[in-house]
Amino acid sequence: VQLQASGGGLVQAGGSLRLSCQASRSIFSINALGWYRQAPGKQRDLVAQITNIGSTYYADSAKGRFTISRDNAKNTVYLQMNSLKPEDTAIYYCKANVMGMNYWGKGTQVTVSS
Repeated sequence: VQLQASGGGLVQAGGSLRLSCQASRSIFSINALGWYRQAPGKQRDLVAQITNIGSTYYADSAKGRFTISRDNAKNTVYLQMNSLKPEDTAIYYCKANVMGMNYWGKGTQVTVSS
């Protein structure tokens, strides 16, 4: 599975961005699709995840501000990010878990200015 993330950019605090991650194959049966982020000098952390039955998980930092969704017809998972804060600045990566194997896409940079 190849994943292509897009939608990052520079935004002011309080603004919104929508990240997209398109897969090279059908995501209908992919166990879980997730968005992770990694700030400079920090580890890569899970931000949000959605399973093949639509169950979602959010890190505390994302709850109430971010929404993960998937469009099986477009083989794409989205991360809608609202009320962005400078601490959300990071490279955002998408990951697919397929039968226990993890596939990562190249990241997309999100920069939130104060």
